[in-house]
Amino acid sequence: MFSFAAPWVFLLLPLPFLVYRLAPPYREKSSSIRIPFFRHVAQAAGVEPKSGSVIPRRARFQSATIALIWLLLIAAMARPEKLGEPLVIEKSARDVVLALDISGSMDQRDFTTTDGAPKQRLAAVKDVLRQFIAERQGDRMALIIFGTRAFVQAPFTEDLNSLNGFLDQTQVGMAGPNTALGDAIGLGIRTFDSSEVNQRLMIVLSDGADTSSRMTPVNAAAIAAEKGVVIYTIGVGDPDASGEDRVDLDALKDIADRTGGEYFFADDEEALADTYTRIDELNPRVVETQSYRPRESLAHYPLALALLTMLISMTGQHVIQRRRGAA
Repeated sequence: MFSFAAPWVFLLLPLPFLVYRLAPPYREKSSSIRIPFFRHVAQAAGVEPKSGSVIPRRARFQSATIALIWLLLIAAMARPEKLGEPLVIEKSARDVVLALDISGSMDQRDFTTTDGAPKQRLAAVKDVLRQFIAERQGDRMALIIFGTRAFVQAPFTEDLNSLNGFLDQTQVGMAGPNTALGDAIGLGIRTFDSSEVNQRLMIVLSDGADTSSRMTPVNAAAIAAEKGVVIYTIGVGDPDASGEDRVDLDALKDIADRTGGEYFFADDEEALADTYTRIDELNPRVVETQSYRPRESLAHYPLALALLTMLISMTGQHVIQRRRGAA
């Protein structure tokens, strides 16, 4: 499709004609010969003396050439352009933070696979998370790991392959043996400071009670609610265990309730996969659609044609003058 980006420029087309018709002509004085008895000579010739002027006339070819050059210059200033086919870009309006507990208790082999074989907790979580991450095409995701301390393993990124790479590098105990659940939520909230979208989702997976946070999980959840962050909590530990190895289900439920999220408990790989499916159903992806048409400027074509016309006209006039001089 062909169009002009500034079609209003064509309003300047009649400008030279208006100047020619309305502007006063240019006057130039020239020397003359004074003769005696001028009045008597004029009377004898039967003419009345008055101011005279000579207006040079252009050939029709010259006028047509000037008009064509002006038209081409106006066309170039109107910025002709070629419009391509519309392109639609979908951009996710959701940011997701994954907060993963990698304390020492995640090394226990109490998860069961679909065929009933025992499996390490963290290994089972990784397998399900890889699939969950792969299905988040278009979303920005970040990964936080926590044990005794919480760390940002991967900041917000749309490169989900690299996010899975960071997940594969995660090992049990690399952040310490304890569980800093409150600090992990607080770090997730700070991670959202760089987010400009309205839908902010945090998924917290833990298998133990908070024992080493500087900020309690309840206070962190209250701040998250103020910031518009919805937290979904997943418990994967043993609620009947003792001490730090006992997953605090009440705390996880409270965190989810305070932020408008939900709490889930998964004791095997299949239940964990169902949990992430349920989270998807509760938080359908929001997409911002942007469309545009690529534009290719064509202004150089009329400019080049105007220059070529000018050169041909000047060359033609020069040849004609030389022939007249030779004659």
